[in-house]
Amino acid sequence: MLTWKDIVSFTVNGNPEPEDKIFKTDEEWQKILTPEQFRITREKGTEHAHSGKLCNAYDEGKYICVCCNAPLFDSSIKFSSGTGWPSFTQPIKINAIKYEKDTSYGMVRVEVMCNTCNAHLGHVFSDGPEPSGLRYCVNSESIKLVKEFFNEE
Repeated sequence: MLTWKDIVSFTVNGNPEPEDKIFKTDEEWQKILTPEQFRITREKGTEHAHSGKLCNAYDEGKYICVCCNAPLFDSSIKFSSGTGWPSFTQPIKINAIKYEKDTSYGMVRVEVMCNTCNAHLGHVFSDGPEPSGLRYCVNSESIKLVKEFFNEE
């Protein structure tokens, strides 16, 4: 289980290696994403609080990256944070998420991205529920829920 100490360590010492990497140009991303998905995932935007379609969704399944379909979060670790964005306590795998220090808007936060394609997902905070204490605050436009998910292993 990841803790805040692990997250800070990733921002300082480097992220876990992803299983795969996907690189596309902005033009290639624009062809497969909606304008809002592109703004959020490729330009590090955010959606308005309580506006995302997945904020109050609690169906069983896996949440995958809207850009590259990499598995990111499981529905079993989604919780209602009251913040207005889908919130999770852990990634589906340690190497699913990339972490970077974010000092934009006059504050210090930790940005979370898809470790496969570098899509901006949101931020992680240390005010989540126990036992991890983590709250991954994710934009609905950066993920999609797959209700039937088949493991390829």
